[in-house]
Amino acid sequence: MSWTVESLQQGYPGKSRYHGGLGWSTIGLARGPEGRIAVLDTGGFGARRRLLTQLQAAGVSPEEVTDLLLTHLHYDHCLNWPMFPRATIHAGAAELEMALALPDGDPLYPEFTIRELARHPRLRRLTDGATQLPGITCFTAPGHTMHHLVFVLEGETRTIFSADVAKNRSELVTGRADMTLDAAAHAASISRLNATWRAVPGTVLLPGHDLPLRLDTAGNMVPLAERACAIDAWFGNALEDVTRYDLTEKGTASSLA
Repeated sequence: MSWTVESLQQGYPGKSRYHGGLGWSTIGLARGPEGRIAVLDTGGFGARRRLLTQLQAAGVSPEEVTDLLLTHLHYDHCLNWPMFPRATIHAGAAELEMALALPDGDPLYPEFTIRELARHPRLRRLTDGATQLPGITCFTAPGHTMHHLVFVLEGETRTIFSADVAKNRSELVTGRADMTLDAAAHAASISRLNATWRAVPGTVLLPGHDLPLRLDTAGNMVPLAERACAIDAWFGNALEDVTRYDLTEKGTASSLA
């Protein structure tokens, strides 16, 4: 029943100011018993090439993925399930029904993707508790969406995949969320998430828009990777005239020409 989890894509704790949602979200890869390989959330459309590259680096083809676990159905977390033709898809029953009832044009829910998902022959609709995958449970944590799921994967290192219940360290520390449908319910969800995290020493938490985190012996959050994020821009008259903007905490703009 033991699972090992790694990040395929780092989540980024930021917003686009002038171009709509940024949506750079965490994607996880979990290897478990009986040869099962699960992808945790699938990212937005813009993540497809990177996701394929990272899967190849991990020695996994899309056809080898047996399961997809979706925390919620916002566009930056669920769009790429069609990349995995043999996978069983595990998604929250209440989240799916709510999304199907929305009118077309909602800013966060990709209506055509969700309709196809609802008809998928290997869709399993989840409620709180067991997931039918040994060693993986889930619970509902309302706020960011009212039916958002958190996945807990048991292994030598216990891992919590929490996505946007607390998108980043700031929300974990303050107990307040930047995007919420119900502030009180969301605060209670973050409190439950923190308690679940702290219940088992050594547990790794993968938030939706930040680096993987672990608690040190003093209870402080420690990132388990170096942030890697940059944008290349063409402002001049030559393709070779590239300016790279490093978007890590230590980043500065630099010319690549």
